[in-house]
Formats: sequence, C-alpha cells, structure tokens
Amino acid sequence: MKSQTIRRWSFIHTWSSLICTLFLLMLSITGLPLVFHHEIEHLLGDAPEFKEMPADTPRKDLQQLVAAAEAHRPGEVVQYFGWDEDEANGLYAFMGKTAGGDPNETHTFMLDARTGEAVETPSANGGFMMVMLRLHVDMYAGLPGKLLLAFMGLLFALAIISGVILYAPFMRRLDFATVRPNKSTRVRWLDLHNLIGVVTLTWAFVVGLTGVLNACADLVIEQWRNDALMTMVAPYRDAPPLTDRAPATRLLEIAQTTVPGAEPSFIAFPGSRFSSEHHYTVFMKGDTHLTSHLLTPVLIDAQTLKVTAIVSSPWYMDALMLSQPLHFGDYGGMPMKILWGILDVLTIIVLGSGVYLWWVRRRAAAAVNVSHATAEVA
Repeated sequence: MKSQTIRRWSFIHTWSSLICTLFLLMLSITGLPLVFHHEIEHLLGDAPEFKEMPADTPRKDLQQLVAAAEAHRPGEVVQYFGWDEDEANGLYAFMGKTAGGDPNETHTFMLDARTGEAVETPSANGGFMMVMLRLHVDMYAGLPGKLLLAFMGLLFALAIISGVILYAPFMRRLDFATVRPNKSTRVRWLDLHNLIGVVTLTWAFVVGLTGVLNACADLVIEQWRNDALMTMVAPYRDAPPLTDRAPATRLLEIAQTTVPGAEPSFIAFPGSRFSSEHHYTVFMKGDTHLTSHLLTPVLIDAQTLKVTAIVSSPWYMDALMLSQPLHFGDYGGMPMKILWGILDVLTIIVLGSGVYLWWVRRRAAAAVNVSHATAEVA
C-alpha cells in the first residue's frame, strides 16, 4: 500500500475513532449492565415476585386484568399488555395518561394473571437500570439523542473498516498477535490495541450496526405506521371516532385461532403507537428461539372483534426485531451474555488505548516541534 494511501486511511481511522470514542465508551459502559439486566434486577431485589399458588389456579381473563390495571392506576389507560418468557404467571401492563402518550412517560408494572394483583417493577420506571437504559438509548435527549448515537455508530463502523485496512500492511512486518515486550510502553499498547481490535472485530462491527438500527427505531416504527399499518386500516380512514369498545376478553383466543401455533408477544390497545384508533393489535410470535423475535400483527376491530387484517411484518421491522436481542446478546442464554460482557470490556480497552496512543503521539509531535523551534532560535 502506498504511503500516501496509508496516511489517508490513518487520518480517517484516527478522526473517526476520536470523534466517536467518548460516546462509544459511554455506550460500552452502560451496555455492560444492560446485558445482565435480568440478573442485576434479581440482585437488587427489583424482580417481581408472585405468591405461591397451586399450579392449576385459574387465570383471570384479559378484560378483568384491564380492570385491575386501571384500578391500580386511576385516571390512566392501558397502552399495552406484554408477556415475559421468564414469568409464566404474570404479564406486563404499560399505562399512560393517553393511549398514544410519550413512551418515556409510561408507567410499567406486572399483573399476577391469577389474582389481578399489581406488582411494581421499580427498575422499569426509574433507578439504576433505567438510568443506564436511557443513557444507552438516547442520553435523555429523545430522537435527536438517538440520531446522534446512530451517527456515532456509523463513525465506529468506519473506524473499524479503516483499522482493518491499516492492520494488513502493519502485520506484514510482524507475526499475528505479536506484542513486543522489549519496546516502549507506547509500542506495547499499540500492539495490544491492534491485537484486541482484531479479536473483537466481528463482534464490534455487528454490535455497532445493530446499535445504529436500534437508534433509528423511532423512524422505523413511524415508517411501519405510515406504510403497512395505514394500508391495513385503510377501510377505517373515514370512520367516526371510537366511543365504545368490546371487552378484551377473547383477544388471545381470536389471535391464536388466526395464527395457529404462534404465541402472544404483546397487545397494543386502540390509539397506541402499534395500533390504530379502531383496533386491538395482537402481536404473535413464533415458538422457536429465532422466530420468537419475528412478530405477526393481527388487527382486531375494537367494536366487533372481527379480524380486520393479518400481514407479516415488513423486512425493516423484522430487521429491527432481530437486531435488538442480538445487540444485547439475548439469543444464547448465560454463556452468550458472558461472552458479550467479555467482548464489551475488551472494546472499552481498545477505545481507551486508542485515546492513549493518539495523546502520546500528539505529545511526541509537539516535543519535536519545540525542539526544532529551539534549534532554529539557537
């Protein structure tokens, strides 16, 4: 590779890395506890606990659970019901002042599906884990914060690509994984920086790109609402506002009959972001580890309970749904989480060492300039 080309790629690698480094350090540090959020919630005592009851205890129907949720939060409405794979006896209730209110103002808790008793989930509404999540997702800046982090993710991908291009000629002079112990501290850190960077290359690239996609989730969801959802509810475009709706009692029965073999993931109530003003939308998921992240929306008329539409999610929504668990290592249980945690720590070392190497080289260049200036004066 010609020296001019190397200098050009070195400039791209240096500045794309430096611009995004502080943001990537923040994302890596906040992302580490999020990988183990289930375990941390149990450790902090924030995980919901339900009463011990006989295994054959009957469950309340959905409308009874709606009433229980509204009784727990008077003056608010149910936006969503969601099911947790780890808690067979409960479901999450998401409440807000209006059905389509700001997601950051939603209050989340769990309902015991057998008794209707509300069980608060502190980590979903504040505390350490929520702070980590908000910093990681949007830095408390909403959509502008998300888009800024998406841009930093693209710079990170550029830094990785340029680093690989620079690493190839560098390794022609050395064996792979060489760390020169007899050299200066700067050279040893350079060798470690390159070695760890190559080891974490694929993981960092995947996590970086899935992070970009997750940061653009609001835009993806809005596109889905304006495209697929609007097509599905087109017959209701001129319908009068919904004044009364049928009970939610039979929603799961209707959805499971419509999509045999699937399981419910969550229900979006009328007026929420994932539904229309005239529909309940039941999102059904597959029964395998992969298909459990692919959702099929079933739109059910909120007055007649007739199925209005059932359409597979578009590719961009599938990409978003698949990227979220991959970003946090949720596909392979605890072994994958541990691997994700180790790679996250290694990435922090790469980012920190990169800043150190830039600072040392900058100081060395400044010292050379001072020496030249002194010699000229003399």
